Amino acid sequence: MGKKMLIDATHAEETRVVVVDGNKVEEFDFESENKRQLAGNIYLAKVTRVEPSLQAAFVDYGGNRHGFLAFSEIHPDYYQIPVADREALMEEERAYAEAQSRDEEEAAKPSKSSRSRS
Repeated sequence: MGKKMLIDATHAEETRVVVVDGNKVEEFDFESENKRQLAGNIYLAKVTRVEPSLQAAFVDYGGNRHGFLAFSEIHPDYYQIPVADREALMEEERAYAEAQSRDEEEAAKPSKSSRSRS
């Protein structure tokens, strides 16, 4: 059974959200008139997953708080990678591609132990 998000907004002063997997509660959160709102503030967060199909990233900004960041909300200046970092990433990608190519070549070679005896 898949995960479901249930939202209870029947009371104007409080909204409750729960994520369930089958009969197990995985997450619970609520917002009330008395609770300080987090929207509109600036936070330092760690990207935990990028979801290209949603054009967004899921982030963890500590304190057991997680968020959703749409790519359209990210200023283009933040997409610029410093030259040294970009070169390191490109070298890592080249090394990975070479290793994968070697592995594929090794897998394609016939095995010597497959000779038949008469």
